[in-house]
Amino acid sequence: MDWQNLTVEECAKRLSTSTKVGLSARQAERRLREYGANELTPPKKQNLFVRFLAQFCDFMVIILLVAAAISFAVSYWQQDGDYIDSIIILAIVTVNAIIGVIQESRAERAIEALRKMSSPTAHVVRDGKEVVIDASKLVPGDLVVLKAGDLVPADLRITESYDLQVEESALTGESLPVHKVADIVLPPKTPIGDCRNLLFSATAVTGGRGKGIVTETGMHTQVGRIAGMIGSQTPPQTPLQRKLAQTGKYLGIGALVICFAIFVMGLIQHVPPLEMFLISISLAVAAIPEGLPAVVTITLSIGVRRMAAKRAIVRRMPAVETLGSASVICSDKTGTLTMNRMTVAELRNAEGELALGSPEAKRLLRLAALCTDCEITPKGSIRGDPTETAIVRAVSPSDYLHDRNKYRRVMEVPFSSTRKRMTTIHRMEGGGYLAVTKGAPDLLFPLCVSGAAPRQNDIMASKALRVIGVAYRKLDTLPAKAEDAERDMIFAGLIGMEDPPRPEAAAAVETCKRAGIRPVMITGDYAATAAAIAMKLGIAKSTREVLSGSQLDRMSDGELARKIYDYSVFARVSPEHKVRIVRAYQSHGEVVAMTGDGVNDAPALRAADIGCAMGKSGTEVAKSAADMILTDDNFATIVAAVREGRGIYDNIRKTVHFLLSCNIGEILAVFVSFLLRLPLPLAAIQLLWVNLVTDSLPALALGVEPLDPGIMDRKPVRRGESIFSGGMAYNIVVEGCLIGALSLLAYSIGRVFFDVAPGSPIVGRTMGFAVLSLSQVVHTFNVRTERSVFDKQLTPNHKLLPAAILCTLMQAAVIAIPPLGAIFKTSALNLTEWLVVAILSLAPLAVIELEKAVLRIRAEYRKTSRKKLIAG
Repeated sequence: MDWQNLTVEECAKRLSTSTKVGLSARQAERRLREYGANELTPPKKQNLFVRFLAQFCDFMVIILLVAAAISFAVSYWQQDGDYIDSIIILAIVTVNAIIGVIQESRAERAIEALRKMSSPTAHVVRDGKEVVIDASKLVPGDLVVLKAGDLVPADLRITESYDLQVEESALTGESLPVHKVADIVLPPKTPIGDCRNLLFSATAVTGGRGKGIVTETGMHTQVGRIAGMIGSQTPPQTPLQRKLAQTGKYLGIGALVICFAIFVMGLIQHVPPLEMFLISISLAVAAIPEGLPAVVTITLSIGVRRMAAKRAIVRRMPAVETLGSASVICSDKTGTLTMNRMTVAELRNAEGELALGSPEAKRLLRLAALCTDCEITPKGSIRGDPTETAIVRAVSPSDYLHDRNKYRRVMEVPFSSTRKRMTTIHRMEGGGYLAVTKGAPDLLFPLCVSGAAPRQNDIMASKALRVIGVAYRKLDTLPAKAEDAERDMIFAGLIGMEDPPRPEAAAAVETCKRAGIRPVMITGDYAATAAAIAMKLGIAKSTREVLSGSQLDRMSDGELARKIYDYSVFARVSPEHKVRIVRAYQSHGEVVAMTGDGVNDAPALRAADIGCAMGKSGTEVAKSAADMILTDDNFATIVAAVREGRGIYDNIRKTVHFLLSCNIGEILAVFVSFLLRLPLPLAAIQLLWVNLVTDSLPALALGVEPLDPGIMDRKPVRRGESIFSGGMAYNIVVEGCLIGALSLLAYSIGRVFFDVAPGSPIVGRTMGFAVLSLSQVVHTFNVRTERSVFDKQLTPNHKLLPAAILCTLMQAAVIAIPPLGAIFKTSALNLTEWLVVAILSLAPLAVIELEKAVLRIRAEYRKTSRKKLIAG
């Protein structure tokens, strides 16, 4: 309901209460039963066991479980006690499920943080007496009494206000305290940031005092509505999650098709069904990269540690990769793009601009500083109103203390929202008094007999500066009232203040644009202020790119989506607006990163693909709803995190390339041997070893590849773009065929030339197993770069070589050590057999280096031909 559109009397009548005596105890008790407690409703918590079971819904995991069940059934049927394949598969999927549950983001944490923000007690008038009650027992119609330092316990319509100032930045995004008044009526649909006759739950009273009638409680308050929005916003799947799920589905379907085809072919060829089951399980194990989920998780966790070192704490691991795909960054203004500290930016008098270090400038600032209520703490910091602390900071704390002691204050008129000025009177050392007034220039000019400078004020206002006028008057005697000194004053000058942009923000914005990322400002501040900062930083080129919350209200979701690219700045917006803006960009396939620090940002942080909360100024609500927390509240840190995210995406892509090319080699070896009616070249336990150990360790080394220096000079990965784009699918198939062919060749050489009994090819199987494993280790060096692995300019990966050596030693151990050989069904090899294995294992490096050389020559030829064509 639009309570701001009602007078105090109309509001009291609508709620059947009194602005003098409040509700009776009986009325309050009845309404408490009717409306419920003034609390936020916690979301329904999903059972831990249910969350655990949900992790097994992945298509690839289901196929692995089926393979494990079949393997167990066959072993039980044959009564051979060989259950190791089933046990290993179950262990893999269980560990992955546990990791998934641990990493899940929980919406109830955000709601719990909102609950903690509620005021524990409230001062209310009941039966005409002021009493203190638990805030949860407040009901609509209660008359609440507030003073400086109180948290507002519910949404209120103000009935009395005495210089009442409220900090609403957590709810509206406005950086300065808001002056609240009772005796105004505002239009319907007024944005909450402009509702100066209302108070909102969880905001803080910073000055003055007042009273208000409770209009809404619990989930019906503005904070309650946000809590409901948080609960209804489901974090979208990250691009990587979608692509890996798609990849797993394709692999699973492919494995099922191959298994079914082979099973049918086997039955046609009168192969016993039990043997076909064993072959099918081997193929399923070969087709699915069991180590992929674990490798991706570990790669992301390494990225999390690297991000933390760069002042970005990641709460949800897939968010690391999502950042790399970010194509839009929606940033708050205050504290993220700006310093979140009002600063004196410009000084003027009637003649024009004053140099900040000039004697005239110092005199103006010291006069203004006398008319402030700031305190200097023992540590030297300045405490007080943001605009006043900016003036004192420009003077310096030491000069401020000196002047305050020299010119003792004897009278004052505090600032009020109706007068829009403050006056202080000081005793001068030589006798007489000095009156100083500061406030809104347009109300100060009529009080002055000389020096008024309306034109200079217009110049400063056009720059979106917060302008304060300063005037003074010397008095022989002390007036009866301080207000009597506010006439015949001499205008001293104008002080223009702003929350300046962070020094590094402009460069970060430029980096975003170069990287194909659209920087967008979303703020609760006024349009003029937001536009000025945005144009300074390069986010917007003109005021035509600014859209206000009231204009946005007049747009449908469809219209907003169509016009979203016309705007770069959204000012004076509400929590609902922020979610709509995020959704509008997402409707175009954009991957949206959203920053924020307040309660009002939490729904949008949760709706965005990646939510970034501020660590210093952020509320617990924002931090709980976000995927990442910036410990320095800096926009440049987001851009640095995007760079890290892109590097991690590249590394995961290399990992997928490596693992799948290896798995195709395994499928090919098993499939071709079946078609040729040969004994199986690889046992299921050997395939699991390759997938989990000799594949995974080099894959992890690929996950920590150094970042490409030009990584921010290319466009982001589009939401629908396949992880196999850019010819990667072709490379995976060709390289997989090469590895599979080499493994089969080793198996055939061993079976024909070295096995005593060709019907039991243990040496051939061991040689095939060794070549499959070691050729994949060698192949890791091919995958890490499109350039030659011998290129001297290539940034070294200090983890890859140790991983390759360790895998080689482990592979040698399962062949050379008899107890391990018994488990992995291998035989010790002699020197000649190891030499054949070594030559075949190194072949992928030679072949792919040759391919890279041909591609480089072809690219150079095309480049030269193009130059000749242009020149000719």
